[in-house]
Amino acid sequence: MTLRDIIFKLLGRQKTSASTARERLQLVLAHDRCDLSPELLDQMRREILDVVAKYVEIDIEEGAVSLETEDRMTALVANLPIKRSLVTTSSDNDETAS
Repeated sequence: MTLRDIIFKLLGRQKTSASTARERLQLVLAHDRCDLSPELLDQMRREILDVVAKYVEIDIEEGAVSLETEDRMTALVANLPIKRSLVTTSSDNDETAS
């Protein structure tokens, strides 16, 4: 989700069909350049969510893992809203023991 998407979501605006088409085309190009099948991307998404969920509670419904292409470079982007931490650090345990 881009900053523009967040602003539109907050303001209650809908995306234009042109911007939706552009995002879909970018996704198709990113898939073609990386040569990743949709199944492999979905598996990566599930594994990333599982690993992150070990440490923090995330909002899976709002989370997204996607490929984004900009300036001929493709990146795997994970946008995962964190609800709270699940892991206590060793310094937290040391303070409570004192």
